[in-house]
Amino acid sequence: MSRLAAILLTAAMVLLPAGAQAAEGMIVKESNHSVTETIDRLESALSEAGLTIFARIDHAAGAESAGLSLRPTMVLIFGNPNLGTPLMNSAPTVAIDLPQKALAYEDENGDVFLAYNDPAYLAERHGLEGQDEVLARITGALGNFTDAATQ
Repeated sequence: MSRLAAILLTAAMVLLPAGAQAAEGMIVKESNHSVTETIDRLESALSEAGLTIFARIDHAAGAESAGLSLRPTMVLIFGNPNLGTPLMNSAPTVAIDLPQKALAYEDENGDVFLAYNDPAYLAERHGLEGQDEVLARITGALGNFTDAATQ
């Protein structure tokens, strides 16, 4: 793992909000907004920056259509070929994790969180070498976009 990847992964673990449960390699931020508004705000910030929005998945609506219930849970799939393509050229397996995804969900206490894959974790998982500059750009951009969505 590169030095940058190790630093970013450590920072993500330290910044995890109290009460948020994250799988390994995820960054989770508490949101001041509902699940729908959080995803709306994220989609707006991404679109304004010129990123491509591929899909928006409302898992709660899907559950309801099957006669089941699920707390509000949405995923937004988005990307930027200018940043993702160099990563895929470096390690084709990273394409399984790209385009990037963000998950907004409401927990059992009614708190809302926004989670996404940590680029440092993806670098480690896929053995990305020589991509520190691209990963740093992605990390900074995701931090800014998700802050805009949650604050």
